[in-house]
This record gives sequence, structure tokens and C-alpha cells, in this order.
Amino acid sequence: MNAEQLERIRTGKGFVAALDQSGGSTPKALLQYGVPESSYSGEEEMYARVHEMRTRIIKSPAFDAKYILGAILFENTMDRTIDGLLTADYLWEKKGIVPFLKVDKGLADRQDGVQLLKPIDGLDELLRRANERHIFGTKMRSLIHEANPEGIRKVVEQQFSIGKQIAQAGLVPIIEPEVDINSADKAVSEKLLKSELLAQLSALDPDVKVMLKLSIPTEDNYYAELIEDPHVLRVVALSGGYSQTEANERLARNRGLIASFSRALSEGLSAGQSDEAFNAMLSESVRQIYEASIT
Repeated sequence: MNAEQLERIRTGKGFVAALDQSGGSTPKALLQYGVPESSYSGEEEMYARVHEMRTRIIKSPAFDAKYILGAILFENTMDRTIDGLLTADYLWEKKGIVPFLKVDKGLADRQDGVQLLKPIDGLDELLRRANERHIFGTKMRSLIHEANPEGIRKVVEQQFSIGKQIAQAGLVPIIEPEVDINSADKAVSEKLLKSELLAQLSALDPDVKVMLKLSIPTEDNYYAELIEDPHVLRVVALSGGYSQTEANERLARNRGLIASFSRALSEGLSAGQSDEAFNAMLSESVRQIYEASIT
């Protein structure tokens, strides 16, 4: 593990950019960017187009380490290059931004009010490649739809079980049990979730470090205890379907919670924009998300 990157994530001011839309969500991300499905054919062409989009974001002067601590990549992006450098090396060497990798294979079918992670086949091999490509940490997303104690317990147990495997490989896992922002009992789910997270954190070996990626809580500063836990490097928040404006407003009310936005970060960016317009839009988004993250 890179000690300089560890310190940057632990103490730096800024947020984590999520550039990790994968298979199922890539067409939607491209469409939001103004690239319709009719303009590419087949998976390889689709991934080439999305890499063009991510390269444009990463190379933009707005994508600056002054505001951005880390960036989460999809496996396909990790394996590609920007200006002859592997994406993770470009991020760190040229930008000073810490690279993370999404490792999950999507969500299983809903059961007990939640969606667990699908089995992550070949995880050890993926972690080996991630280390070779100088990735710092990983992330994996589960989804909680309702306040079902059994379902939430299973989500957190699964996340920490895989998280320990990732930590043993020398990477920092981002544990991401998202609570659906539209669920009727979101606050109750958050209460159950916090309890399970604290229980799992207390059982970790003293030297194990994790990050948490959570929905912005219903009650402001509800995750303060998690932010202060000695095992937790950082607690980051997903935008979860809120508009950028609403996500920023909610985030700013939570001290110590920083953004890890995906859709809210790329809101308003379009393939058809001039570089000047694209960079201006991204710069404004980055600045506002940064301001909401440093409260």
C-alpha cells in the first residue's frame, strides 16, 4: 500500500470521483453524455466510447487534485491507457489523484428487502491485477430497499467478509451498503445499518483499514460515530439519485462526510460541448461538490 496515498485519503481535503459505471449502467451513462446507443455497436465499441468520455473528464484541467482526492474506475478502464500510461498511473503520476477499482459483478435478486452482491468470481486474480496496476483500493455496492434486520445484517456481513479478503491483498476496501433514498423507511434502515457496521468494525483486526460509502443520512451527522472509528479511513457519500444541487445541500449539513458522486458529478456534461464549455461545466460541478465535502 502506498503510504503517501493512504495519508492523502485519510487527511486530504476534497472528494472521491466515481467514474465506475459498468456493463448495465454504461449505456445510460453514455446517453446522459449525449451518446445514444445507435451511435455504437457491440460491447467493445461501447467501452471505447465510455473510455473517451472518462479520458476527457480525467484530462480536463477541472479534474484537479486540489479538489479531488481519488477516482473510482471500472475494470475495463483500469486495463486501458491515457496518453500511453495505464489509467491508474495517469491519475496518480500526472494528476496526484488516488485510483480505486470497482470489483463487484452487480446485484443479486432482491430478497429480505435487500440486494446482496452477486458472487465475485476470480476476485483473487482481479486483486492481483489491481496491485500490478497500482490501484489503492476497491469498492463494491449492495442495495438496501427496506428496513429488514435480517437482510441488512446479511448485506453488512457479506461486505465485510469480502472486504477482509481485499484488505489481505493489500488494498483498502470501500464497503458500500447503499440505502435506497426513495425507501419509505430509510431512517429505520440507517439505524439498523449503523448498528451492524459498528459491530463489524469492532471485530476487525487493529491494523485493518476500510472506507465506507453510504447514502446521505436522513438525520444530519448520523454517521459521526462511523467517521470517528479508528478502522475507518474515510466515509464517503453517494448521490443516490438526488440532483447535484440537492445532494450537495444534504452533504454540506454532514460534518466530515465527503462526496463520492457519479451521476451528479457528470451532470450537464455532453459529448457535443466544446472543450471550453465542457471544462467550465465540470469545473463548476467539481468546485460545488468540493465545497459541500469540506464542511
